[in-house]
Amino acid sequence: MYLKLNKTILITGGAGFIGSHVVKRFVTLYPGYHIINLDKLTYCGDLDNLKEVAHAENYTFIKGDICDNKFLKSLFEEYKPEAIIHLAAESHVDNSIDNPNVFIQTNVVGTCNLLNMAVKYNVERFYHVSTDEVYGDLELGDSPFVETTPYNPNSPYSASKASSDHFVRAYGSTYNLNYVISNCSNNYGPNQYPEKLIPKVIKSIIKKETIPVYGKGDNIRDWLYVEDHAKAIDLIFHRGLMGETYNIGGDTEKTNLDLVRILCNEIDFLTNNQNSSTELIKFVEDRKGHDFRYAINSDKIKQELGWEPDTPFMYGIRETIEWYIKKIG
Repeated sequence: MYLKLNKTILITGGAGFIGSHVVKRFVTLYPGYHIINLDKLTYCGDLDNLKEVAHAENYTFIKGDICDNKFLKSLFEEYKPEAIIHLAAESHVDNSIDNPNVFIQTNVVGTCNLLNMAVKYNVERFYHVSTDEVYGDLELGDSPFVETTPYNPNSPYSASKASSDHFVRAYGSTYNLNYVISNCSNNYGPNQYPEKLIPKVIKSIIKKETIPVYGKGDNIRDWLYVEDHAKAIDLIFHRGLMGETYNIGGDTEKTNLDLVRILCNEIDFLTNNQNSSTELIKFVEDRKGHDFRYAINSDKIKQELGWEPDTPFMYGIRETIEWYIKKIG
């Protein structure tokens, strides 16, 4: 168990989708913590995601790059963070196919830079947030991923995350770094940049634009509401055992086509659209190396830390849709 009040916690990627929910949770629930939000503010980082806590006394935002060692050293010298929750990452598979070197730099080199700082400045806990994509993919009858599933990444993105996972474990073994790792399924909810499937489809429906669906739309993903993920991160950070990995899933598998149809029907209902938005669906050439199915077995975190996904899928979908309708206008 790891719990100490009056500490400084560095959260990387805190202006992004998942990171912003984690930052808001920690700033609000733990006034004894000083939360340092380090974010490069690339295209998918947005400080508007954090306006509720922007002026909190226990919150500091710093713009910077985890690939810049000189900058990191100055940050650690000034703030002396006692713990790190590392979410900063390039995460879009399509982008990794087009430009893999960016993913290598941020996800591998950037993570190693942070690990070096953690060792040098005696950080008490390093929490690395990763993805289920490191495990590869599954067929329909296969059992869901568990923490001991062998790694088999199939895209430059998942390979970069797998590499960073290995480096974190290696630093734990070599330098006795107190680390924990979590691997999560696909997140959805407010604040997500519209390059990802759910916000991209919502935006297309609202604007009555074509909805591109890869292949036949039969690829399967497990969906996790972002607030449930933030709660899991909170529990793992405070109570996860040193050197352990925890899988976090939403227990909600959907084919991409079924998901798109759900979004169409819900938005049509909410906007009183008389014409079915499913007519906007257009099947396009499948993505290179497109993993067929992801599914997470979350028994470990449920049994050991008492976590459960609290948000029913349709409730989370409606909350997400309503947030984007307000944002897009």
